[in-house]
Amino acid sequence: MYQIDFERPGHIYFAGIGGISMSGLAEILESRGFAVAGSDRAASAVTEELKTHGIRVYIGQKRENLEEEISRFGPIDAVVFTAAIGHDNPEYIYVEEHGIPSLTRAQLLGQIMRRYGTPVGIAGTHGKTTTTSMISEILLKADLDPTLSIGGILKAIGGRQVRVGGPDYFVAEACEYTDSFLDIYSKISLILNVEYDHPDYFPDLAAYRASFRRYAENVPEDGTLVISTDIPDYTFFTEGLSCRVVTYGHGEDADYRAENVTFDADGYPCYDLVSPAGGDHVVLHVPGLHNVLNSLAALAAADLMGVPRASSLKALAEFEGTDRRFEYICTWKGIPVYDDYAHHPTEIHATLTSARKFPCERLFVVFQSHTFTRTKELMDDFVKELSLADKLVIAPIYPAREAPIPGVTCHAMAERLRALGKDCISFDTFEEIEDYLLKNCRKGDLLITMGAGDVNKIAAFLKAQT
Repeated sequence: MYQIDFERPGHIYFAGIGGISMSGLAEILESRGFAVAGSDRAASAVTEELKTHGIRVYIGQKRENLEEEISRFGPIDAVVFTAAIGHDNPEYIYVEEHGIPSLTRAQLLGQIMRRYGTPVGIAGTHGKTTTTSMISEILLKADLDPTLSIGGILKAIGGRQVRVGGPDYFVAEACEYTDSFLDIYSKISLILNVEYDHPDYFPDLAAYRASFRRYAENVPEDGTLVISTDIPDYTFFTEGLSCRVVTYGHGEDADYRAENVTFDADGYPCYDLVSPAGGDHVVLHVPGLHNVLNSLAALAAADLMGVPRASSLKALAEFEGTDRRFEYICTWKGIPVYDDYAHHPTEIHATLTSARKFPCERLFVVFQSHTFTRTKELMDDFVKELSLADKLVIAPIYPAREAPIPGVTCHAMAERLRALGKDCISFDTFEEIEDYLLKNCRKGDLLITMGAGDVNKIAAFLKAQT
């Protein structure tokens, strides 16, 4: 693996620079004096933001980009590839043909994190972005000047996903896809949950769990693993570790747990915290029981970093969530419209049970599944959890990096839901969905656009009608 020389900043090229994590790493290197450029498939708000930092961005991924970059600005020291770049990508082929050193996004992230006093990595099938954001908010409110790499937009840092701070604290999401989190380095590592996902890479649940076990084993001896006792057989991940282990969850054996959980009229929870550092009353401004668990993980991490408890509690009380996590978009025709990133059955369950605590006559959901392999593997669970809604519209599957699978379609999912007696319809285009919503939504509905693809465009369309 190529090692970045941080003492002699060089010329680095990012293939896939428009991704949230990639763009953040590009900004961090640019702030450290590196000459940074990169490419992405399409222009976006992220690529435009990068340009304001003096980072060159090529739109479209082709070998000519690298030829031009080298011709105008000199030899490239290394190319960083996002996981979405395949071996048939023209830029990947050019790098291989010309012997240019390369490394993955996760490898670069790991090298950067090693340069910080207290690097923190947050892993789990879901909840990573929210928990990372909670920890970030706590450190910001405590004036600890953290460097942050978040998988979503955080209002506290100006609606961005990265913040370049001081040398002490680095907080980052640790994504399990393609085992990439095995390349990061953290002194405090969190495992929030482990539920089968990414069937295009992990053949089964056993392989998925084995990857998280290796992540836990990577915690250094002087570090700490924070893990949920709600994970089935969680001791599989902790047994024999040389590092310290701190637990949280619903069980009485958890180090951090919530008692007397109640919800206010807006669906926001509060609870009594039980922890080794003492008890306190915690008030949250994000909905759902799942966010109680996320906050427990964040409080455990904050205590390990020595953040005063009063400061942590204040930060959590003021935290209003991140972009696309049950995000309020607008009120259209008297109908509250929310958007949510949920793309795994457990996330859908959490979002819809949270939404049920809001007053409405009908819970109306527009769902877009993410990737064909996930849809195929988890179809039964998707149907089960989506049935919590009163009225459903199923959008075309977002393919991401995948080719279609015969028989795996939005229409097949809708048919399964109708067989359960659900009021459900499917369409091939967003335009048809938008027209359907204009004609069929009514006052008293609560509408959620849901999925990890581009279904949020529908919520944006409705906002434009207000």
